[in-house]
Amino acid sequence: MHHKTLVELGAGLRQGEYSSEELTRACLDRAAVLDPQLNSIITLTGEQALQAARDADARIRSGEAGPLTGIPYAHKDIFCTKGVRTSCGSRMLDNFIAPYDATVTRQLNAAGAVMIGKTNMDEFAMGSSNETSFYGPVSNPWDSETVPGGSSGGSAAAVAARLVPVSTGTDTGGSIRQPAALCGITGLKPTYGRVSRYGMIAFASSLDQAGPFARTAEDAALMLGAMAGFDPRDSTSVERTVEDYTGGLGDSLEGLKIGLPNEFFGEGLDSTVAAAVEAALDEYRKLGAIITEISLPNSQLAVPTYYVVAPAECSSNLSRFDGVRFGYRATDPADLEDLYKRSRGEGFGAEVKRRIMIGTYALSAGYYDAYYLKAQQARRLIREDFIRAFEQVDVIMGPTSPSVAFRLGEKSNNPVTMYLSDIYTIAVNLAGLPGMSIPAGFATDMPVGLQLIGNYFEEARLLNAAHRYQQVTDWHERIPPGYE
Repeated sequence: MHHKTLVELGAGLRQGEYSSEELTRACLDRAAVLDPQLNSIITLTGEQALQAARDADARIRSGEAGPLTGIPYAHKDIFCTKGVRTSCGSRMLDNFIAPYDATVTRQLNAAGAVMIGKTNMDEFAMGSSNETSFYGPVSNPWDSETVPGGSSGGSAAAVAARLVPVSTGTDTGGSIRQPAALCGITGLKPTYGRVSRYGMIAFASSLDQAGPFARTAEDAALMLGAMAGFDPRDSTSVERTVEDYTGGLGDSLEGLKIGLPNEFFGEGLDSTVAAAVEAALDEYRKLGAIITEISLPNSQLAVPTYYVVAPAECSSNLSRFDGVRFGYRATDPADLEDLYKRSRGEGFGAEVKRRIMIGTYALSAGYYDAYYLKAQQARRLIREDFIRAFEQVDVIMGPTSPSVAFRLGEKSNNPVTMYLSDIYTIAVNLAGLPGMSIPAGFATDMPVGLQLIGNYFEEARLLNAAHRYQQVTDWHERIPPGYE
């Protein structure tokens, strides 16, 4: 059953070929056998999952099933899940049992989806390789010596290894799209505000957005339909009707205007990745798309802008973790100051501390105007570049990552090199646009991702473009050796 997509599994459930309980047991058994070599899951929720599966089977028998009813999924451990540990990949929250469900969790539960566990991630979503987790690094199923990408590496690896058909992730600077690219699956970051952030532990509040991982664009469309929607509890949520994201998947791409940013194809892009992307673009030409070159002149500002804005917001968001109210607490503190210092010093990892320090510095008196304010001005220029580009084209395409998956530990001691892994994805978050990555070939036997960027709330167009490409290629059907 692990070879089937979400759509295929749903059809089998409704036709009575197997039950949700059988499907869920199969996923749990597969995870128990295969995940020790991946480390993609922090917490398996076996009993809870089986009860949810039985409830889903009852809904199916009564004729009340939707497309996700009875479908197992893995949930990034950044979403609050009532009664289940929500760690954010950190020692700071290793003992935190969430008292409520995040809106995304609640909506997937309402759709009848079955959570089998919480996935590993970079600590507090800070990382591009899933090596900063308190629970250890995640391995890429295509090569266990390489990274799966981050911060949602556990979710991406679990889908790539066919432990689950779909999973959830969050994307602050590329944390859905980059892992999707490195693991050879489909990942979608919606428009900022399209999916509620309530109950999603914050890293950088103006950038974070939740989205799905799946094998196909069609599966991602069904997941997004369940996850999206207005939430009055989230002040950044946009009050807008949720579309039927599957309705236009088969539409023709004849005349679709695709823009290729010059800045995405210059120095720093691996030649083998560039060749795979060019081959993918040739398929779009055959499908009737019109491809033209465009310019995003301020995209060179994206990385430095992001690494002022994101740490500044992180330093503010993570101030709540002080060892007093919940989470990790240092033992036998001498006084209140010692409690704060040691709880934060022992509870946070090196990368989180680095970003808190950078953010605190950027927000401090005398430096706010020079750094944070200037970064916000640059952010506006980046957004205006995209607005001008979408006056000329319908979709922007290019590589998701400048290289295929790199080796574990290769960039751990060089934060700047690590940060450049997200050079093609960060601008999308700064502008609040939707973006996705789809499998587009291989380079040195490792997956290559093609990034698709759309105008605001045009996820349906991106999904249509991705689906039509997947109808004429089979990259999304490839399975890592050893996980067949």
